[in-house]
Amino acid sequence: MSSSQGQPRRLSPEEMSEQLARFIASEEGVAPGAVAVSGLRRLAGGASRLLWSVDVELSNGGSSPRRLELVLRQDPPGRIAAGGMELEFHLLRAARGRGVAVPEVFWCSPDGAVLGSPFFAMQRLDGEAIPRRLLRDDAYAKTREVMTAELGRHIAQIHQIDPAAPELIDRLPRPPQGVSPAIVEVDRIVNGYRAFAVEPHPVLDLAERWLRARAPEPPELRLVHGDFRVGNVLFDEQGTQAVLDWELSHVGDPIEDLGWLCVKAWRFGSDLPVGGVGTREELIAAYESAGGSSVDPEALRFWEVAGNFKLALVFITQARAYLDGAHKTVELASLGRRTAEAEQELLELIA
Repeated sequence: MSSSQGQPRRLSPEEMSEQLARFIASEEGVAPGAVAVSGLRRLAGGASRLLWSVDVELSNGGSSPRRLELVLRQDPPGRIAAGGMELEFHLLRAARGRGVAVPEVFWCSPDGAVLGSPFFAMQRLDGEAIPRRLLRDDAYAKTREVMTAELGRHIAQIHQIDPAAPELIDRLPRPPQGVSPAIVEVDRIVNGYRAFAVEPHPVLDLAERWLRARAPEPPELRLVHGDFRVGNVLFDEQGTQAVLDWELSHVGDPIEDLGWLCVKAWRFGSDLPVGGVGTREELIAAYESAGGSSVDPEALRFWEVAGNFKLALVFITQARAYLDGAHKTVELASLGRRTAEAEQELLELIA
């Protein structure tokens, strides 16, 4: 599966289907002919991952075939995060065991032996994940009414997952012993900002000083989703269906997830701070009533500021990718210009 340059060769859909059928047969302990794979196609979205829709039929002697509608979540060839797929697979399994609304997972290939890069298979669910539709379409009016309460409950359930579980303890990133996770995150953002910015950003320097002076101690270290926002939640006309995209999960301050959900960029023009659908007070009440730890409003403010600081870094790195010629796309150029939006929000939050 290697090209003359030593890079993995991209498999055709037909080759992927054949390889996948053999892999599933091995995982299920059945003959290769007992597995039929069909309908493999690339899905839009996924950001840092490739997504594939596929149908699988498993024959089991004389009983009715078992039919599965699946999504494959795969590392892009050449951009493999070592251990990332395996961690996400185990996180989803642990989350489902705690009652968190997530897709069921089936099999994981942690290396490139099957499809050229790591992947896992999970249940394909119906629903929508585009926030603008949630906020604007009449079909989701009821969803908007219940969304904040459901988001608070989902976050509380996530924070009750045991990060010391055997399948997670050695895979999850965590802060060094005795070091505040808030300071670890500030250091990470500042190091990235200084490495990639091509011009001075005095607002970000000011935000750094503000954050270092107010870094909270967490009530208790917990599993943190790491990218909990409306765009990573599947929903339908009744409410939320599943929490997606767990690749940034780590051990840290649980309030980080609440602060990231309140970042202005996820509101898409709405005045409501929680993903455009609710208030901070509603989110805190829902989170605490579902078993989440007590939320200090100042700690939430810290993590909301940190979230906007992190978003500014995201925009800066996107601008740098465009300026360096790594990805000469109008999208990256336009996103790079949005650093000013994050800076404006930072000024309003720390005033």
